[in-house]
Formats: sequence, structure tokens, C-alpha cells
Amino acid sequence: MQLNEQIQQKIEKAINLLTLFGMPKAQQNERTAYCLLSLLNMTPEKEWKNAENPLMGITPMMNFAKKYYNKIYAPNTRETFRRFSTHQMVQAGIALYNPDDPARPVNSPNAVYQISAEALQIIKLYKTKDFTKMLDDFIKQKPTLIQQYAHERQMKMVSIKIKENHSIQISPGKHSELIRDIIEQMAPRFLPESLLVYVGDTGEKWGYYDQELAGNLLFNIQQHGKMPDVILYAKEKALLVLIESVTSHGPVDSKRYIELEALFSSVMIDKVYISAFPDKKVFAHYIGDIAWETEVWIADNPTHMIHFNGDKFIGAHK
Repeated sequence: MQLNEQIQQKIEKAINLLTLFGMPKAQQNERTAYCLLSLLNMTPEKEWKNAENPLMGITPMMNFAKKYYNKIYAPNTRETFRRFSTHQMVQAGIALYNPDDPARPVNSPNAVYQISAEALQIIKLYKTKDFTKMLDDFIKQKPTLIQQYAHERQMKMVSIKIKENHSIQISPGKHSELIRDIIEQMAPRFLPESLLVYVGDTGEKWGYYDQELAGNLLFNIQQHGKMPDVILYAKEKALLVLIESVTSHGPVDSKRYIELEALFSSVMIDKVYISAFPDKKVFAHYIGDIAWETEVWIADNPTHMIHFNGDKFIGAHK
């Protein structure tokens, strides 16, 4: 059998597998087939019984398609792979997301996928007499399996206490852990009795949003990607406090200061801008970028706030 024929047959059978596993019509296509084939390390000449389940990120999947199936995807299609192929494979229980490190942030460039052990066992039996029964059993158990996978990730979520008897859960990772420190450690020290308006989350549009309070302050969260990580309202001091959690992305530099000023131009009260860092090492990396007339807080030195003109933090004496 010629290579081109082998390639076409493998793609068709991969699409057939996706269909049999109950994937939606929108995922019964070549793109999702390449995701499946790469996650199985299934080259055109390989037999299904020899399928594997290596850890693999989106870019390696695209490279696999190019190397073994002569299919070239543009780099800017990575998000299409993630949103419209691998995401649904995870939802279907066929693949796992970051099984090697469930605490890995959802926006990490090191994110990986892996065919679940249960799905791999079935795929190895493709075109054999035992395949249909095993697949039927999988489909019956699928809701339980998906709940199990989701529970494993949920256990890694970062819990943040925002009120006496109210906590929220946001995606795992150092960025979220610093957001927790901002709310639980910084705010009580420097902005006691302040109200939480908004918390961003790398995995969702937002982790928390008090829409009524935001409306009273004359702004609305519409452009999630442009929002600061945390927004607090210090009512007694009449301050809106905009905070960036700096772990891998930048602090409130001059450009970001201007952006935030524009985003919150409708707010009639004073605004304070804070760059929060997990430790002095990260702070030292960004110190040359921090805008004047903004604040800095470092989580491993939580009792101090630095104002970038040498004065005391405005929130402490306003």
C-alpha cells in the first residue's frame, strides 16, 4: 500500500473513531483526527494495537501532522486546535489535560494532553471483536470518568476567602496563588474593610465579579483581557484600587498605567495602581519598568508597601 493511501485510510479511521466515541459533528474532522493520531503516536503504517499515549502539547501535535501526514497548519491555528478539538476530547473523556501536573496554569506554554488509559485500551482493540463491547462500557461509564478527571483538577484549584463565609475557586498556578495573597494578606493590612469588585482568572472570564458594585462605581467589565487581576474598592478612603499579579507578565509600567487610566476614566474617585510580586527576586527583575506614582507590594514581605516616589502608600493615610 502506498504512503498516500495509508495516510488517507488512517485519517478516515481516526474520524470514524471520534464518531464512535460520540464526539460532536464539529469535531468529526481532519483537525481533530490529527490530534487523536498524534496523541496515540499513530503513524500511517502503524497498527492500532500498537497505539501509545505520550504527553503532547498543541504545537507538537501540529508538527506530528506535518511530519507524518504532510499536513501543514499555520502557527496561529494553535488556538483553534485547543478550543475546537482538544477541549472537546477532554470533555469526552478521551484525553486528559495536564495529567502530569494538574496544577499547571491553563495559559501555560507547557500545557500537555494525553489519551486516557481507558480510551487507549479501547482504541488498541479497534477493528477487533472486543472493540464494540469495550466502547459501550466506556460510554456508559463516561460521566463518572469525566467527573473523576474533573475532581482531580478541582483538588488543585486555588481557594480564596473573600468574605467570612464565602470562598471562590480559581485556576491553579503561581499567578492565582499570588492573587490569593493579595486578597487575604495585602488587602486586610493596607485596605481594611475594602470591598472586592473583581478577580480575574486565567481559566475563565473572571473568578469573581460584583456587577452591582462596579455599576455604582460607573464601570463595567467588558474587556476581560484588559482588566487588572484584582479590583478593590476602599469606600472609607474613596479609592478604586487596581492590582496586577506579577509572576510572568509585567507590572503597572507607564504603558499599562495609561491603559488603565483610559479603561477607568469614567470612575469619579481616585485610583491607586499596585504591582504585586511573589518575592524580591521577581520584583528585582521588573523594578526598572514600574511606573512612577504607583505602589508595589511583595508577598514574602507582606507588611511593607513601596510607593514609587519614596512616600508612604497613599491608601494608608488618605
